[in-house]
Amino acid sequence: MFFETLKLAVQAIRRNALRSVLTVLGIVIGVGAVIAMVTIGNGTTAKVTADLAKLGTNLLSVNPGQFGPGRASSEAKPFNYRDVEAMKQQLLGARAVAPLAQKTATVIYGTENRSTTVIGTSNDYFLTQDWDLSAGRTFLDGEMRGGRAVCIIGETVRSKLFGREAPVGRSLRVGSVACEVIGVLQAKGQSSFGSDQDDVVIMPIRTLHRRLAGNTNISRIFVSAKNGGETAKVQRDIEWLLRERRKIAPGKEDDFSVHDMKQILQATAGTTAMLTGLLGAVAAVSLLVGGIGIMNIMLVSVTERTREIGIRLAIGALESQVLMQFLIEAVALSVFGGILGVILGLSLALLATMALGVPFIVSTGIVLVAFAFAALVGVVFGYFPARRAARLDPIEALRHE
Repeated sequence: MFFETLKLAVQAIRRNALRSVLTVLGIVIGVGAVIAMVTIGNGTTAKVTADLAKLGTNLLSVNPGQFGPGRASSEAKPFNYRDVEAMKQQLLGARAVAPLAQKTATVIYGTENRSTTVIGTSNDYFLTQDWDLSAGRTFLDGEMRGGRAVCIIGETVRSKLFGREAPVGRSLRVGSVACEVIGVLQAKGQSSFGSDQDDVVIMPIRTLHRRLAGNTNISRIFVSAKNGGETAKVQRDIEWLLRERRKIAPGKEDDFSVHDMKQILQATAGTTAMLTGLLGAVAAVSLLVGGIGIMNIMLVSVTERTREIGIRLAIGALESQVLMQFLIEAVALSVFGGILGVILGLSLALLATMALGVPFIVSTGIVLVAFAFAALVGVVFGYFPARRAARLDPIEALRHE
């Protein structure tokens, strides 16, 4: 009996093919949108987490000023060499302390030139950023102390200016300074914020101060905690040391900020996960819209087939059989739409992740939930038209024109 009812439901769907396709479309879009949004969100979360993890979860970033409403970081005085030396000597839990000053400048080699970021720092910078060289060497102590015009370039600068030529030992011009290239950094690619990490020139900080900046300001200090060390303790030690050096009275707010990359990583991952859930919830609304569409179409179908229903009831069909037929029609439309929606959602997500350069991470749970929700929509929204059809009076139905 069930298979006979199923056969009748399929025949009814095929008789109104165009209407059935339009009905299914709402479910397809709903399921596809949910799966695509969540999959893209998962990939983005994984990409951001991986990019931040490259900086090291034991890394602390120390900046002048406080960030937030009503806090003017530009008014805070920058750090200096003595602050860096004090950190190196007094922070027992620190593995490396790297000062940083930066400036945008035009770099020129031969007939090629480009505007890039020039960073002044020390060899500890490569330790804190976990950044190795693909060619050449790091700075010598004499070059650091004397402020010699040497530099290490990123992969983007190397490819754009030198092409296939080996850059180590060559001289390029950074702003108005002739600078010898002593090394090339390994490629890191784009950051999670879309900036090219390899479009950089790194030189000794004294060289940048004397030749390009014209001051001795240090805009940031990176502190890497020892392996297995507690970053929270190192952070407290930095805050105590800087408050003392910058003569901040008890009860006064710090005029600097210390950020733990581990906390930033957790906060960023939580934010992206929340946004992914929000996008999935917004997309799920279209599933409800699709369900309402199914209900409307099935109500129209009941009205059009009133005489047919009356004949079936008059010749002995049970109400439960009529109810089952219309319910199967609604569920079949929803399930078919769910299958197409899964295929559409995964296809769109694959194309989007390839375009954005993020991992393609399929959540099996979301796929199953979206498909099950589509089937449930068919049951819930198909029940009311089906019950209306089953409760028709056979005599009144036969009189219907």
